[in-house]
Formats: sequence, structure tokens, C-alpha cells
Amino acid sequence: MTGIVWQRSSFCGGGGNNCVEIAERPDGMAIRDSVYPERLVTVGRPALSTFLAYAGTDAVDADLR
Repeated sequence: MTGIVWQRSSFCGGGGNNCVEIAERPDGMAIRDSVYPERLVTVGRPALSTFLAYAGTDAVDADLR
């Protein structure tokens, strides 16, 4: 995917090829794994915002039990 700027997670460390990357697109936010950069998913800003808010809570651990 060309023409967009990918940003890597701060947890990536060392610039290896095992990173989550995100980019802004006109139709939403694109997310991909650096191991398979040709595979990506595009989500709307509200959906990504909701996911990130939920992922940063203790509810995630409770739901996985």
C-alpha cells in the first residue's frame, strides 16, 4: 500500500519485523502486521477508539478468563 505513512507500535522495539503498524487513510485507519504488510484491515476512527479504550482496561483480562 503506497501513499500512506505507517507508524509502528512503541512496543515494537529494535525495528524488527514483528510489529503492529497503523496508518491514517481517507476511509479510516489501516492496521497491519509488519510480517505480512500486504494484509491489512481498515476500521473507522470510532471503532478503533472504542477498541483502544477497551484494550487499556482491566475488563480485557476479566473477559479472557
